[in-house]
Amino acid sequence: MTELPFGFTGGSVPEGADLGAMLRQLGDLMSGQSGPVNWNLARQAALQAIGADAGTTAADTEEVTAAVRLADVWLDPQTTLLSGVTTTEAWSRRRWLEATQPAWSQLVEPVAVQVVSALGNAMPEEMRTAAAPLMGVMSQVGALMFGGQLGQALGGLAGEVVSSTDIGLPLGPAGVAALLPEGVRAYGEGLEVPLDQVRLFLALREAAHHRLFAHVPWLRGHLLDTVVSYAQGLTIDPSRLEEMSRGVDPSDPESLQRAVTEGMFAPEPSPEQLVTLGRLETLLALVEGWVDTVTLAAGTPALPSVAPLNETMRRRRATGGPAEATFSSLVGLELRPRRLRDAAALWALVGSRRGIDGRDALWAHPDLMPTADDLDDPFAFVDRDKDPPLDLSSLDG
Repeated sequence: MTELPFGFTGGSVPEGADLGAMLRQLGDLMSGQSGPVNWNLARQAALQAIGADAGTTAADTEEVTAAVRLADVWLDPQTTLLSGVTTTEAWSRRRWLEATQPAWSQLVEPVAVQVVSALGNAMPEEMRTAAAPLMGVMSQVGALMFGGQLGQALGGLAGEVVSSTDIGLPLGPAGVAALLPEGVRAYGEGLEVPLDQVRLFLALREAAHHRLFAHVPWLRGHLLDTVVSYAQGLTIDPSRLEEMSRGVDPSDPESLQRAVTEGMFAPEPSPEQLVTLGRLETLLALVEGWVDTVTLAAGTPALPSVAPLNETMRRRRATGGPAEATFSSLVGLELRPRRLRDAAALWALVGSRRGIDGRDALWAHPDLMPTADDLDDPFAFVDRDKDPPLDLSSLDG
């Protein structure tokens, strides 16, 4: 079998097949695709990266539903935010891919626009002149290339995540709490903790995330808008693109694939984008730190393994997995809450000084939220405003 050009993983062509057959297959992949990402190829590449998928059973759904239901009961005394769960599902890895694709479209297409346009703009002038009649086709090829690389990254992520909110962003449909049984089992391997306790711990985190995303009206949009703002300001180094494009042989598609894997399209953040990235990392840390705090409080009375499980999750979220690294290299964005421990310590301090009501009241408006400087000195943050307004009316529910 012969792989498609550029190392695409969306299919293959039998040995000895003529060029027409291969071009027809590429045409099928391009059919109906007009944006900066070829989602036909992205999905095929992701599915190939996922490989065998065990799917889910009725028993999986029952176990997830029971765990999330109990998690919500345990969370009730630990936060003023009511349950944000309207539906509970057990997802396969393929279902995760399908359910999160709309969110990924919003997050990665701003980067893809720049990558695809840079593909043509960074060509040497003489090459652009010669290829002028084909620039429209080049845009489609660029979308195809980006789609193939993105699909492999998303397929890798699907093999690592355990829930719909696992990377700290609201990727799935609003109100749908979902655990991936395969991911839950993989997460529990080697921890010497019963699987039902692992599942309940992850259900606590999932239900806690949904409380924030459902009842803090500004949070979902603020997180996603910050990611998009960061992505839109990224630049592709034209000199690097031009230098690497000189080594691309148009008659050798594999030479283009090699250039891609060597970082031909690696986006470079500007100083302004680094500031935006800092704000995003702080907000992700605050979300994860709050979830960490309420999960630990909710699980401590009845879940013997909650402390070691929480520590394992802290390390996992702070370092990220191999697929997160792949995704980062592709879109120039790391979704790791580097200061998770600092944020958790701040939320715990605020809770001890102001109580649960005072702690959760800070989510009423983004201007009330702690900053990166506050993570450096949480005592100063708490003492600066000893009696903050406890108007919770702006929090839905």
